[in-house]
Amino acid sequence: MKKLLEYYKTNKKIIKNRLKDFEDNYKKDDKHVFSELCFCLLTPQAEAVECDKAIKNLKETGLLFNGTSEEISPYLKAARFLNKKAEYITGARQLFKKNGCFRIKNCIDKKDIFKTREWIVKNVKGIGYKEASHFLRNIGFGKDLAILDVHILKNLKYYGIIKKIPKSLTKNEYLKIESKLRDFCKKINIQMDELDLLFWSKETGFIFK
Repeated sequence: MKKLLEYYKTNKKIIKNRLKDFEDNYKKDDKHVFSELCFCLLTPQAEAVECDKAIKNLKETGLLFNGTSEEISPYLKAARFLNKKAEYITGARQLFKKNGCFRIKNCIDKKDIFKTREWIVKNVKGIGYKEASHFLRNIGFGKDLAILDVHILKNLKYYGIIKKIPKSLTKNEYLKIESKLRDFCKKINIQMDELDLLFWSKETGFIFK
């Protein structure tokens, strides 16, 4: 635990600056917020850096906002199940694009981010609790949400927050582990979004998103 707190102290400024970047994402237009959602649609079982590159390429070509799933899928070679994920992107676009304009911010209740997460999980195909939490963190609303990917779960087991890494996460199991992580964060006085970046950088060697 002492080493973790020392690592946090060393990286605290970088982490807080990165979280400020995420807050700034929400201040940008709805197209940018939508692109962050699409990034999170790609990340399951894929490298985040490569998924980010794919989204940037799709934005530059305009395909992210107007392309068919058949046009989008060749750009998703870094993501597993690229055809399915291309369909997820176009499906999400149909949900948030009305009369040629994106309206994704209207679906985010800043006063009740848990309600917002439930809405996203229910309405956006391809999004589970991990991906919805990831998206909300990446637009500045993640201080009370856990992103339970393999990096985080490994650390939760290491620090005794969970006894074993679950093979799969039901809604109840996800929320149960999230609650345990929230208590741990209060104990060590580190916000959940900060701890996520801390664990991620500890595993990968850099802070990303």
